[in-house]
Amino acid sequence: MKDSEQKSYTLQEIAERFGGEVVGDPDTRVGQVATLENATPGTLTFLANERYLHQLGATQAAAVLVGAPMRDATGLPRIVCADPYAYFARVSGLLNPARAPVAGVHATAVVDRSAVIAPDAEIGPLAVVGSDVKIGAGCVIGAGCAIGDGVRLDSAVRLHANVTIYDGCVIGERVIIHSGAVIGADGFGLAMAEERWVKIPQIGRVIIGADVEIGANTTIDRGAIDDTIIEEGVKLDNQIQVAHNVRIGAHTAIAACAGIAGSAKIGRYCRIGGASGIAGHITIADHVEISAHTIITKSIAKPGTYTGAYPFEANREWRRNAAQLRHLSDLAERLRALEKRFATLERK
Repeated sequence: MKDSEQKSYTLQEIAERFGGEVVGDPDTRVGQVATLENATPGTLTFLANERYLHQLGATQAAAVLVGAPMRDATGLPRIVCADPYAYFARVSGLLNPARAPVAGVHATAVVDRSAVIAPDAEIGPLAVVGSDVKIGAGCVIGAGCAIGDGVRLDSAVRLHANVTIYDGCVIGERVIIHSGAVIGADGFGLAMAEERWVKIPQIGRVIIGADVEIGANTTIDRGAIDDTIIEEGVKLDNQIQVAHNVRIGAHTAIAACAGIAGSAKIGRYCRIGGASGIAGHITIADHVEISAHTIITKSIAKPGTYTGAYPFEANREWRRNAAQLRHLSDLAERLRALEKRFATLERK
């Protein structure tokens, strides 16, 4: 949205939408959000962490979002709320809405005659829409997207430029897929026979639930036999690999460059750090948090935080410690032997 078109709201209007207590002038008007440090007059900022309290006194913002403990930390007009950061996210969405679809099919798009496209959907330049595709109300198909045969897009789906969706996949309402993502490519299904790899046809689909967001260049493979399923509200960062027959539970968030091997089952409300790896054919419980760079090689049955990243250190020290790790098994055996000898001496 252009600055000249930016709509503004009073604090009272914002509180009526999202709740919270207005302290100070309720008619204070804001048209954009900003950080404490870079806020300008007419913007709304937030304080979610006390370590930034020193910036509050110098901020140029018109108003601020604070939690109850910080209610009296500033004289600026403010909205007191339970979670300033989540509240900020909602206000930012209000002030920065997605561009509305421009209904119609671009002259350079190629659309099969059998495709059913809602009258208010937008099909961008050079997009390709296959046979028997169904595109719901309010969808936006960006430039250069390729939508395979039999794909279904429910209402308000937004595909940014150059997204590819293979045949038969189903995309739920309000899903956002960023540029370069590939949905429904073949999984890595191969069988060794007579010293040659034999390709296993991947006949499943990818099913994506409502309100999912998929980052740029992320790939989600179709199922080998059954479907790969991404449940509602899942958030996937950029450059993630999701292999065939994976199931990701509702409202799980996964950071960039994570890799999930085939047939892994990830629970609901999990948080998986960047560059993590999930082995195939394992199950992860609900409410599990996995730290960045952690490799999960067996199932996790209980909620909690799991970390496996080896801390960095000076290369010389790392090499010395790595050399010791090579002998860890021998050291453990020697320790067990010593424990047995000590136990024998105690009995005597």
